[in-house]
Amino acid sequence: MGERPYVLLSCSVSLDGYLDSAGEGRLLLSNDADFDRVDEVRAGCDAILVGAATVRNDDPRLQIRSEERRRHRVAAGRPVGPVKVTLTSRGDLSPDARFFTLGDGEKLVYCPDATGAELESRVGSLAKVVALGAEVRMGEVVADLGSRGVRRLMVEGGGSVHTQFLTAGIADELHLVVAPFFVGDSRARRFVGDGGFPWCAERRAELVESRAIGDVALLRYALSDRFEA
Repeated sequence: MGERPYVLLSCSVSLDGYLDSAGEGRLLLSNDADFDRVDEVRAGCDAILVGAATVRNDDPRLQIRSEERRRHRVAAGRPVGPVKVTLTSRGDLSPDARFFTLGDGEKLVYCPDATGAELESRVGSLAKVVALGAEVRMGEVVADLGSRGVRRLMVEGGGSVHTQFLTAGIADELHLVVAPFFVGDSRARRFVGDGGFPWCAERRAELVESRAIGDVALLRYALSDRFEA
């Protein structure tokens, strides 16, 4: 079993803490300069993880956009892009999603035993399906990724996934970008849901960086003693 990967959570929210609007289409919360920063962070990671809801709702590419960064990875003997990782409890993932169709790198899908066979028949030719018992737990996902050589994991959402990583206490760093507007609709998805978080009024997370990137604000928090400055 390999060492637990360093876990970095990355998220953009509105001023009132929403990940998206409740309407159709994706709400852009960031700007080009911050998208480039995220691309740089991705380029330094071994794997990128998103939940199944993010795959369905946002259809993300999860690839490094910069050709120069891709070249640097290859020159260093690394794959052109990070391993793509998702997890699902119900198994409702389409093989047409860009998670599966874009990029030649490794793709992993974690699921409960009960949905493993169905997922294998649907996406097994496109990704490695890993069944993790009765339910998918973030600690077990991270441990399995470590055994596969992942040393640095970037978690890009959505809210349910962020909640599970944070409440499990296995996040080392958080990048929270705040957009300068409100969503104002409680039907929209929030950054996190209810849970018992290690950081509370009696134990405050450590803010290690805050800066403006155009019209958005980046807040960077150290969440464990493994934090890498």
